[in-house]
Amino acid sequence: MTTATSSPAALKSGQSVNLALATLAFCISFWAWNLIAPLGVRYAEIMNLSSTEKSILVAIPIVVGSVGRILTGALTDRYGGRLMFPVLLVATAPFVVLVAVAGELGSYPMMLVIGFFLGISGTTFAVGIPFVNAWYEPSKRGFATGIFGAGMGGTALSAFFTPRFVDWFGYVTTHVIVAVALVAVAVIVWMFMHDSPVWQPNRAAVTPKLVAAAKLPITWQMSFLYAATFGGFVAFSTYLPTYLKDVYDFDLQAAGTRTAGFALAAVIARPIGGVLSDRFGPRMITFISCAGAAVLAIWMITEPPLELPAGLNFVLMAACMGLGSGSVFTWVAQAAPAERVGSVTGIVGAAGGLGGFFPPMVMGATYNAEEHSYTIGLTLLVVFATGAALFTLFGIKRRVVRESPT
Repeated sequence: MTTATSSPAALKSGQSVNLALATLAFCISFWAWNLIAPLGVRYAEIMNLSSTEKSILVAIPIVVGSVGRILTGALTDRYGGRLMFPVLLVATAPFVVLVAVAGELGSYPMMLVIGFFLGISGTTFAVGIPFVNAWYEPSKRGFATGIFGAGMGGTALSAFFTPRFVDWFGYVTTHVIVAVALVAVAVIVWMFMHDSPVWQPNRAAVTPKLVAAAKLPITWQMSFLYAATFGGFVAFSTYLPTYLKDVYDFDLQAAGTRTAGFALAAVIARPIGGVLSDRFGPRMITFISCAGAAVLAIWMITEPPLELPAGLNFVLMAACMGLGSGSVFTWVAQAAPAERVGSVTGIVGAAGGLGGFFPPMVMGATYNAEEHSYTIGLTLLVVFATGAALFTLFGIKRRVVRESPT
């Protein structure tokens, strides 16, 4: 193990390759994590699901992908990303295939169980943030974590290509392709990825590490804000196909295409949020993100007409959530103790994922089928986003940014 006194040159020589590999692993894992949502309409028809049952099916992988980040973040502090990434990718592959089995059988209970374990793929986020963080000096971490975070574009790829793959190759074959891709990327990562030369394994027991991270105020402050920003992105990217079908009567492919556009806008905005946070500070960018989401949710309640007004509404909403996702983790990189970044990331990442779990369920439960309206759910979004914006400005004390040795 190279010591923490490694030269800046040793860092720079591996930054680009390892950032690219981490982003690739994150992207394909997020495709798998979002594999059920683009076909949610299909499952609802085959299994004769109610709006609530459909929303639970779409949201269930988010549970493990969120809560599991607490453990994977702590394990990454100990074992490093070079080991954790391929382990999680390989562990996900069988459940991707089993989703197809459950879908072919038309079994809703089996789909829920397999979807629960499919959530393993969503835990890779808590691996990538500390892995990438260790490769970059503090002044560049907003950029680095923003680029890595763009791997959430796997949801866009899933929304766009999964329904098309089903048409082109067949339902079962589509899932086999994704499973093979997961294993292939795992092999590539194992062969070519390396942990940062300044990274040191934290061999303390997992539970005390998590307890220590949980005692940090920054952990819970960022958890709340990440639930508002990234959680909003997850909720929209998973439920948007259903929303577009209910409100605008889009078919599966048309809804998937527009959901992919939503996810792509957030993907592009996330590294921009990181870069702007490096320059102007994460507090200001996070406030703009949350306040913008609140205003856009009010506009969304009016159900703007197709195509341009509605499309602009969704794209701007995605951009706000992407900016906030990037700025919050710039804040984490700046404020969390270096030896606790993985554990803090796990807890914050879990909060973000859980922030995406509950809104689809609320949207399904409050949907007005007679009027094809989601007014109640969107009103709650306005309240939550406004609260997050005010908390960003007034709820977090200003502190001196930590400068970790690199």
